[in-house]
Amino acid sequence: MGPSLHLKRLKTTFLAVITTIVLAVAILLKLTVPWLVPDEHLLPHRAMWPIHLLLATVLSCATAAAICLLGRPRPVYLVDYACFRPSSTSRVPKASVLEHARLSPFLDDSTVNFVQRILELPGLGDETCIPPSLCYLQPYCSLDEARAEMELVVFSAIDDLMTKARIGNLDMIGALILNCSVFSPTPALADMVVNRYGLRDDIRVVNLSGMGCSAGLISVGLARDLLQVMPRGAHVLVVTTEATVPLFYKGNRRSMQLTNLLFRMGGVAALLSTSRAKARFRLAHLGRTTTAGDDSAFRCVFMEEDDEGNRGVTLSRDLMDIAGVALKANIAAIGPLVLPVSEQLKFVLTAVANKVAFRLLGRKARPPYVPNFCKAFEHFCIHPGGPAVISSVEHGLNLPEKHTEASHMTFHRFGNQSSSSLWYVLAYIEAKGRMRKNERVWMIGFGAGYKCNTAVWVCIQPPPCTDGPWASCIHRYPVDITGGTKRAMVTNSKTT
Repeated sequence: MGPSLHLKRLKTTFLAVITTIVLAVAILLKLTVPWLVPDEHLLPHRAMWPIHLLLATVLSCATAAAICLLGRPRPVYLVDYACFRPSSTSRVPKASVLEHARLSPFLDDSTVNFVQRILELPGLGDETCIPPSLCYLQPYCSLDEARAEMELVVFSAIDDLMTKARIGNLDMIGALILNCSVFSPTPALADMVVNRYGLRDDIRVVNLSGMGCSAGLISVGLARDLLQVMPRGAHVLVVTTEATVPLFYKGNRRSMQLTNLLFRMGGVAALLSTSRAKARFRLAHLGRTTTAGDDSAFRCVFMEEDDEGNRGVTLSRDLMDIAGVALKANIAAIGPLVLPVSEQLKFVLTAVANKVAFRLLGRKARPPYVPNFCKAFEHFCIHPGGPAVISSVEHGLNLPEKHTEASHMTFHRFGNQSSSSLWYVLAYIEAKGRMRKNERVWMIGFGAGYKCNTAVWVCIQPPPCTDGPWASCIHRYPVDITGGTKRAMVTNSKTT
């Protein structure tokens, strides 16, 4: 929910309360003035009983409470979620990626050397997975292969969710939202889900494309808005994924080869509702920021063709700087809603001191104060787009390393899974048994456009079991990637 919408609702509530108070005072004066003013023509009113005053007060308070309750949005809950678990037969070790690059008929020697340098950077593990069609020396990137990948990922995630959430009757799902950025066939992928599971005829269906890695939280925001107008207790199924087959790049432009090296297949299915029954998380806040009005931000993640006509996604060398600007704007919007008053005061006082020092001395007295977000959240889910992205957010927010462990380990084990990555980070925290009741989780996602979207969840109940994408390997994590993160930040910025 944007700050402007919060402000409008606060103004509406404030005006309603003030109007009610004025009305109550007027009624009280109307009833009490005849007792206070000794006027003969008011004498008949002296027979009014005090019970009338009590009834007027109760009526005014009830009216004010009703107006406030009607203006409040319904709370939205996450019933449960399930991440796609790729088979070990789909894993692609870094050695295999490098061997395929050397044997590839369409990559030149400079591109192979670039691939080798990127793969030597610590951070990405040897268990990440890609579809079988991309494991050949000449990958198959046909429409059928892309559909097959989507069917595997989406249907597996939904089946796992139905088992976890114990969904017996699919008629309870009133809306379906599916997002996939680079693959948008006809019929839509959302219609593919309706066809597979025989969902009800009047279900609301939304299919999002082109929204990048932040599409998962955009879908959550859309689900929240739909639930405000649907019957109470309604359910919305959100499916978040990305297709790696149509994303594959066959050319030699380095800025477009990074998607082949970082992105892996993945997906998640989540069930949201306005019913608290069986819910595991409550959605507390949503923040959406877009910088697409700026040309450099608009083109920093851009799908285009190279000189040979090969299509791919270009990652700009200014990506990290643009992401920092988007994150600052998002923090400015959501910070007042989540930070303690003490942290907000420190930030304001430091800003005022800097302005005074600049006017008197011509320089800033101290660097801007970075609020301690560890006082607002117990867990952080930072988009695992790569070691550079995670470390930039870590340093920008002054977070201890323990709060970025889940993101680093998610990238190591699963790679960059685009919009679904944040849910694998959350699954890591829960698989480690670190989630407790009433603890707060901050999801931070980035995406093309350029966008920064955040979501704040409050845990209602920890997971009853640790069965999930980390079940078979959580005992081996965390792994040591010390020394690779800082070098990756510098190297990635130079090579892109």
